[in-house]
Amino acid sequence: MKSVGVNKAVILAAGRGTRMKDLTVECPKPLLPLNGRPMLAHVIEAIESTGITEILLIVRYKAEMIKDFFRDHPPAQACLTYKHQPAQDGTGSATLQAREFIGDEPFLLTFGDIIVEPSIYSRLIEFAEDAAAVLALKSMDDPYRGAAVYVEGRRVTRIIEKPPRGASTTPWGNAGIYFFRSSIFTELERIPLSPRGEYELTDAIDQLLAAGQTLHWVEIRGHWRDVGRPEDLTAAEHALTGR
Repeated sequence: MKSVGVNKAVILAAGRGTRMKDLTVECPKPLLPLNGRPMLAHVIEAIESTGITEILLIVRYKAEMIKDFFRDHPPAQACLTYKHQPAQDGTGSATLQAREFIGDEPFLLTFGDIIVEPSIYSRLIEFAEDAAAVLALKSMDDPYRGAAVYVEGRRVTRIIEKPPRGASTTPWGNAGIYFFRSSIFTELERIPLSPRGEYELTDAIDQLLAAGQTLHWVEIRGHWRDVGRPEDLTAAEHALTGR
């Protein structure tokens, strides 16, 4: 399989994380500690394992605290750049902020609160040949909390954001970790507001599919944790310790 060169990554880290309740009143969610280090530091380290050295952080809530931390504790390899998300209006809008940083290059995208086996980032790149995007998927009992993803062989055929509970006929849930080519920005520019009143990244992915673009997927078989609630912090710590 021909390798695709990827030099850049984008991490969405703009949200407050209201489901964390009082934990994020004084601390931005990406800086909440896991085993004594901010969870965002773990995400950056995992991305660095691919050899990527240019990372853009999309920030908003308590952005200066994030900048201050990484000024004093810089990553081992990666050079960090920051872009402020003007409004808290969805993952699609947040991703669009990366257009100038990415230019015409392919890139990885993830969130500052998703903890995963580092090897998944390399696997996304391995499956990127001839694909407009590659999605990391996790098998779930019911993917109603995020996006349900339907597949045929190695290809993604459909993605549904926040399906009703019990309505999905696929076990695959979108894990929030992606390979994209720069064509995603053309789709992001024209996505409409979702019923939730946000610009959704998954709508841009759906538009790629509607345009006949090839989207591949890889399965996450190791640990994965979307740290959305206080109880997820302990589970994420255990996952990091056991990897």
